[in-house]
Amino acid sequence: MNTGERRGEILKILKQTEVPIAARELAGRFGVSRQVIVQDLAVIRASTPRILSTTKGYVMEQDSSCTREFKVRHSQDKAAQELNLIVDCGGHVKNISISHRVYGRVSAEMDIRSRQDVREFIQALQNSRSTVLSSATSGYHYHLIEASSEERLDLIRNQLEKAGFLAPLQPWEQHTEKGNIKL
Repeated sequence: MNTGERRGEILKILKQTEVPIAARELAGRFGVSRQVIVQDLAVIRASTPRILSTTKGYVMEQDSSCTREFKVRHSQDKAAQELNLIVDCGGHVKNISISHRVYGRVSAEMDIRSRQDVREFIQALQNSRSTVLSSATSGYHYHLIEASSEERLDLIRNQLEKAGFLAPLQPWEQHTEKGNIKL
């Protein structure tokens, strides 16, 4: 096995386990010295920053965030209110999608994490001749929201419902017991 293949295998091992793996254990698996593994991991970590070095060995940082897609409806003048509600509850608005009868599913990245991001988004809309994507679907749209926990996503869902933004799902849409679309 050459150096590149070994490094690929090390990365594969780290991605498949949640517990730290000591450099000496990897050295034994590959029949090389611990120092060779430490050098391999230095190179791997340069291009894969999610690898952590702990006192027990190397481990891939786990993604602890949760995502959920919500179907909502409102007019363009309510966009700031809706987005602020989501970020105030700890949500990160990753994208917006519409389900168009002719074009099908149309999505656009948003990356809105704060009230400042909301202000900049609204300002960009106001400074252009553009309208919100959901104007093509009578205000109906979906947001993919990321948060730190399922409880946080439940809070966002409840606040969207309380504010009158949560839209009813159609029979062909994927349902969950929480009344939203779960990815």
